[in-house]
Amino acid sequence: MNYSAFKTLVEQSSTITVVQAENPDADSLGSAIALGEILQKLGKTVHQHCAVDIPKYLRYINGWEQVSAEFDTKSDLVIIVDTSAESLVEKTMQLFDITTTPTVIFDHHKSEATIQNATIFNDPTKAATSELLYECTQELEWEIPENAAKAMIYSILGDTLGLTSHGTTNSTIATFSSLVIDHNINLGQLDERRRELGKKPFSIFKYKQALMSRVEFHFDNQLATVDIPLEEIKEHSDLYNPAALFMEELRPVEGIRMAIAFKVYEDRITAKLREINDAPFCNRLAEHFGGGGHPFAAGFKVKRTDLAELKKEVLKQFYDLSEQA
Repeated sequence: MNYSAFKTLVEQSSTITVVQAENPDADSLGSAIALGEILQKLGKTVHQHCAVDIPKYLRYINGWEQVSAEFDTKSDLVIIVDTSAESLVEKTMQLFDITTTPTVIFDHHKSEATIQNATIFNDPTKAATSELLYECTQELEWEIPENAAKAMIYSILGDTLGLTSHGTTNSTIATFSSLVIDHNINLGQLDERRRELGKKPFSIFKYKQALMSRVEFHFDNQLATVDIPLEEIKEHSDLYNPAALFMEELRPVEGIRMAIAFKVYEDRITAKLREINDAPFCNRLAEHFGGGGHPFAAGFKVKRTDLAELKKEVLKQFYDLSEQA
């Protein structure tokens, strides 16, 4: 991939805002922090933006406190990481029409870009956005500061489930190894920080029991779904992602092919899809509802609140795609 256009935009800019989607995870936060550190090393003023607060369970990534819900409207360049979908930066777009400023996207999700007038670098073969950023820095011969390398490592570990996901490639391993070796990073210390700052409060353990009791199974247990109402989102999401609580329990369960968590808000419903076993079509299911992602993990957001009808449509799509697989 040729990053010369990106290099030119950076050279022409003095102030840059790095934007994450409104569903931050380890990859979006890690890649955003890493990119910010790299750009600061080049002498740029960098603002980190996310329209929602960074949840407590992600705050093991050093630099998270730089992220603000405020948007610097005077930036010369906007860089969006880990999404190409306008629906995932809606709140940001309400603060500032980013299409009026030169905009660059770094993403690795296999979905059609809906953000207009942007220079897009998207490679679905990359397991994480930080893997793409690493490739960019190597081509442009930009230095990766130590904290940026640590953030990229967290990013890759997060999106590959500890280098075990189907999307992990030899290139992913090579990138990860280079970051560790070149900066002499102690992985044990990194993981200790993640485990210590990412510990679940006892209230989350109790909530997980209630959440799992509501799981519904469909098609001879091939599909597992759970509904997460707004009051639970407000109460628990800052401490731990309820969807992740649900999905992490299903991986060792025989017979389950896919898990879907529905979050119900006042004016919308979001869905997180995760392949559990032999159902590599999460992205195709999500795309039917205007979302996207990877074959093994995807999501979508719809401006509707009729959960029962939406679930019927999702179940039909799952059945149809299962028959085609």
